[in-house]
Amino acid sequence: MPTTENAPKCFAEIRGKRILDWTVEALKGGGCTEICFIGGYRIEAVRREYRDFVFRENADWQDNNILVSLMCAEDLMDRPFVTAYSDILFTDRVVADLVRSPDEIVLGVDTDWREHYRPRTQHPPHDAEKVITRNGRVECVHRGISYEAATGEFIGVAKFGAEGAQRFRDFYRRRKAQFWGQPYREAALFQKAYLIHMFQDMIEHGMEFGHADTPGHYREIDTQQDMDLAQILWKPPT
Repeated sequence: MPTTENAPKCFAEIRGKRILDWTVEALKGGGCTEICFIGGYRIEAVRREYRDFVFRENADWQDNNILVSLMCAEDLMDRPFVTAYSDILFTDRVVADLVRSPDEIVLGVDTDWREHYRPRTQHPPHDAEKVITRNGRVECVHRGISYEAATGEFIGVAKFGAEGAQRFRDFYRRRKAQFWGQPYREAALFQKAYLIHMFQDMIEHGMEFGHADTPGHYREIDTQQDMDLAQILWKPPT
């Protein structure tokens, strides 16, 4: 607020362009050919202005979170796909690296994440979706990773190959059957879980996650301060 009072957050403009348009540019530039928009709040505004999108509606958006929302598009997950949060700025370079990766599940990681958080007094590092990587694999993705131990931050962009997508769907179905309406990981209810909750669960069950790194060239827009900082600091590489 007030930016999101009458429009979805992805309509907020950074350096003269909507966050959503930056997202589309990065995805298409990185090799994605079709875009599915999963929405709830003010989705009708997106439908009106982005008629070439495929849409899936999260009608219960007020009562769930990112993980459940993503699964509104489960019917499209029978082929490779890239998923991205809708309130972030990133580049086509990291998307291209994700798409090129031979790994079946690959997370985009900002290795310059500490610099990103330095001026963000309203969004401290303890809330970052931090990762530890080693030998090309993500060993841990968790907000509780210490500032010193973190290799980087998960930027909210990930690639799933066809096999990786099937693993993800199968694991989700099992966990949903076990935990729906109950606490799951750090979430008060399974419905309120974040993507990283299930990613870490999968890692702990032996599933391999690769990573594609970006040294900065990423910003999260979570507060009005973040918007103000992005107007000055967001400069995607040319």
